[in-house]
Amino acid sequence: MQRLYQAGNRIEAQLLSDFLGRQRIDNSILGDYLAGAVGELPADIYPSVWILHDADLPRARTLLQGFLDDHRRDDAASWVCRGCGELVDGSFDLCWRCGGEHP
Repeated sequence: MQRLYQAGNRIEAQLLSDFLGRQRIDNSILGDYLAGAVGELPADIYPSVWILHDADLPRARTLLQGFLDDHRRDDAASWVCRGCGELVDGSFDLCWRCGGEHP
């Protein structure tokens, strides 16, 4: 068993774990409930996603990169639809109003 990724929070760890599970990579989240001990432990406690079978680690790293790239795109800047002029949140590839594609 090897650590793949230290998540920023419980939600990110669970999303990654679920994503890997759908790709048939057995994994586990460790350190998930340590945040309840804040005060006794350092406050920089984050859950980590661990790969259960070492043979899956190279594929898991590749999938992790795609996962992170997709989530960084969620922080992308808003864009203006060429079809209708609507301001669309950067996480969307299509305009919600007319269905126009991201330029």
